Amino acid sequence: MNKKIFIKTFGCQMNEYDSNRIFDTVQKIGFDRTENLNEATCYLLNTCHIRDKAKEKVYHEIGRVKKNFRKKIKPLVIVTGCVAQAENQEMLKREPYIDLVIGPQAYHKINHKIEEYLDKQKKIEETEFDAVSKFNYFKDIKNSSNKVSSFLTIQEGCDKFCYFCVVPFTRGPEYSRPFNEIINEAKILADNGAKEIIFLGQNVNAYKNENYSLADLILEVEKIPKIERIRYTTSHPRDMSDDLIDVYGVTKKLMPLVHLPIQSGSDKILKSMNRKHTVKDYLVVYEKLKKINESVEFSSDFIVAYPGEEDEDFNETIEIIKKIKFINSYSFIFSPRPGTRASNYELIDKKVSSKRLDIIQKHLFQNQINKNKSFENKIMNVLVENLTEDKINFFGRSEYMTPVILNGSEENIGKVVPVKITGSNKNTLFGKIENNSNQKVA
Repeated sequence: MNKKIFIKTFGCQMNEYDSNRIFDTVQKIGFDRTENLNEATCYLLNTCHIRDKAKEKVYHEIGRVKKNFRKKIKPLVIVTGCVAQAENQEMLKREPYIDLVIGPQAYHKINHKIEEYLDKQKKIEETEFDAVSKFNYFKDIKNSSNKVSSFLTIQEGCDKFCYFCVVPFTRGPEYSRPFNEIINEAKILADNGAKEIIFLGQNVNAYKNENYSLADLILEVEKIPKIERIRYTTSHPRDMSDDLIDVYGVTKKLMPLVHLPIQSGSDKILKSMNRKHTVKDYLVVYEKLKKINESVEFSSDFIVAYPGEEDEDFNETIEIIKKIKFINSYSFIFSPRPGTRASNYELIDKKVSSKRLDIIQKHLFQNQINKNKSFENKIMNVLVENLTEDKINFFGRSEYMTPVILNGSEENIGKVVPVKITGSNKNTLFGKIENNSNQKVA
């Protein structure tokens, strides 16, 4: 019988990268990947612990799989990712349908654990932190991703211990991969067809290996001829070093969008979050970047109604939004995570929380609408990634990561083309490929 694995990924971009690398390794023990759940002999759920009710979503998904296979041969069921790390043995006790629970730093052991389970039919939990061994293992397995825009994990873990965040407990301490190992993988991705590399890390700009920094990585990958665009996410304000800022003044391929979560515009709340930066610190980074490259735009994350947030604190957050005019942002009501310091704090009234979220999103979305409107009737460089679902138009992204729906042909996929923006909404730009190279590019 053919072994086929169905992989479902929740959460962040790093999980998407991890899922692809998991498949790269299970191929070695005979698995093919399938997008049809009904034909799967192995079901793998790669989980995320950041969003609200993450654990319950996992059990709901497993319940759906159980129902689907009620009258069929049960597949091997594996739960990986951050919920697996946080819940470990508890998952096996609560849901007998799960066979293996494997944490994010143990993916290099997955083939062995699958074979061990198939041999002994004994449930397995593997959640040891061992990032060094993991990356040493995967450096010898070719990354098979062939997407136009490809993720590349360069750093994992976190030493910041923000009081609302589970990452230090689910991904472990900060670890930066060897410099040459990353460059080699970037070259493989380029040969596979990648035109854009997105460096990933829980604190991506904390990357430090020997004497190399993120700035060094960007400048080295820029030398790869086939790579036309470079991005990185997610950053911490504390780690926006001067050498990284300086790159924006000399780079040809680093995109001018900086995703830099501030979380709150109140120093009181930032201190309560243990963010280790102030609003002034953030503004210094903002002003340095705008001075060195005026085309740079910012996106951010905001936690609304964090415990202790008063009207004054909330209003200070609105003021920073008005000042910086973030081009794109994510905003959420605070949701406590078990095991974190903030999980013990007293929550703000739900009605107040919801009202504040509505207000902050009104401001954030208006910024997005205004910015997208400002691109209309201008020419933007767009990297075309694929056909849209209707198979009529094409999907690409601007230099600012904004989705663009455009006309074109399949020969445009994988190319950066000039697009005249003809319309926009809150999230998306619409346009047509422009052949007049003399027109101004936005």
